[in-house]
Amino acid sequence: MGEPALKSEMLIANANALPISERRQMTTVCDKKELQRKKILFVTPEYTGLIKAGGLGDVSAALPKALSARHDVRVLIPGYRQIMNSEYPISIVARLEGFAGLPPCKIGELTMDDGCTIYVVICPELYEREGSPYGDASGRDWHDNHIRFARFALAAADLAMGKGHLGWRPELVHAHDWPAALTPAYMAWHGQATPTVFTIHNLAHQGLFGPECGADLGLPPEAFRVEGMEFYGKLSFLKAGIVYANQITTVSQTYAREITQPHFGCGLDGLLKWKYDQGLLHGITNGIDESWEPGSDPHLVESFSSREWAAKRANTRHVERLFDLPSGDGPLFAVVSRLAQQKGVDLTFNVASSVIEAGGRMVIMGCGESQLESQAVQLARRYPGKVGVHIGFNEAESRRIFAGSDFLLMPSRFEPCGLTQMYAQRFGSLPIATRTGGLADTIEDGLNGFLFQDAIANSYRAAIDRALKVFARPALMNAMRCCAMASPRYWRESIKPYAQLYQHTVQEAQRKLAFLPIYGGRC
Repeated sequence: MGEPALKSEMLIANANALPISERRQMTTVCDKKELQRKKILFVTPEYTGLIKAGGLGDVSAALPKALSARHDVRVLIPGYRQIMNSEYPISIVARLEGFAGLPPCKIGELTMDDGCTIYVVICPELYEREGSPYGDASGRDWHDNHIRFARFALAAADLAMGKGHLGWRPELVHAHDWPAALTPAYMAWHGQATPTVFTIHNLAHQGLFGPECGADLGLPPEAFRVEGMEFYGKLSFLKAGIVYANQITTVSQTYAREITQPHFGCGLDGLLKWKYDQGLLHGITNGIDESWEPGSDPHLVESFSSREWAAKRANTRHVERLFDLPSGDGPLFAVVSRLAQQKGVDLTFNVASSVIEAGGRMVIMGCGESQLESQAVQLARRYPGKVGVHIGFNEAESRRIFAGSDFLLMPSRFEPCGLTQMYAQRFGSLPIATRTGGLADTIEDGLNGFLFQDAIANSYRAAIDRALKVFARPALMNAMRCCAMASPRYWRESIKPYAQLYQHTVQEAQRKLAFLPIYGGRC
């Protein structure tokens, strides 16, 4: 019997020994010396509650809320049509001039229900369009995304420089992903010394544009050099953030190491390795929002806590009805995901027959690449009553799927952090996932889920076989559920590394007014 199996056997004896509140033991203890309260500007293209395209929106909403007990955190976001037409009243608080080919804009202010202050970059010709933050309804990127997000980033830099007379000026700016990545670059080019942190949520999305766009963006000559944002003949917004920010973070410790290697580095591994070796690249694993509480979630058909498996099964019955599956006792496997190659959805289609032949059922909720959407629909037609598919996404139903399923399938080819596996764990669904990125950091094989080494069908199928064997042993299955439900951290328990990094970054910036890395070799 292997080590993961031995660990699992120990769970049976321990599962009932302590209440879940004692077994979690996740609460972070603050330093005795209180960290100094700071004014922090979050610069993000998504914010759940206003507009969301993926996990970035969840992080951008939850992290400022968790940090607000220690810091004055305010959020800057483009004024998309969904935000301008939202229920929240917006008042104009500043006006910013244009620059090069970037039009002038206004800054609006709104207050969320939880008290978070949101600054909105209002520029109707750039942001008030039908579609997602990044493209039209058919999924095509907006042709002027370089203008849209450069205007956004420059607005953040302008506010950090005190332009617009907002009456509030940040002491630190935290920018997220490529749409906000020019923020530290504009600040550096304009001589602004306010310290910056830049977070990479997904290195694969870099914001690449032709060098002819440089004039519209008002880029200085240094931007076109390899030491700037030049990337094999193009301009990389993401690289600009990496080069010019004082500190870089990504969303798990394993992913921070992975992206310094050629296989995961997307051509930037040389630069990222240099940053990592200098202590300037950090992995901080995401937490989850406190709404993910199965004992009180109003979206669930029936709420439940650890060991209340009959109540959990009420959600299973709902999911079966939702996807037109006959009621049964076989294991229910779930996919709640963007339908994309990165997520390994094609691997799930390849192993689906093994799940069905073993008596399992499968439900799939998601949307994305059209070819994978079609394949999902075909899979349901091939296995009527065994596979159910919904192309699209519904927040409430996704929660019921987590609550009603036994296993979550997540065979990602790479995964910077992943939130879905933690949502599933919290709701007693055991993730089956590739050992990569944040999946490796949040899943303990044989304890709160199952990991397999390589994103290939044979490895994946072997992990599913192990899960099926555990399902056949109810005591072990329920012990693993208890462990899984106790595993994820809420954001309030995950903010200490950010608070420490902010403190360090501000102190370093005070000692060193400008930071521009010099490194050898092409990245």
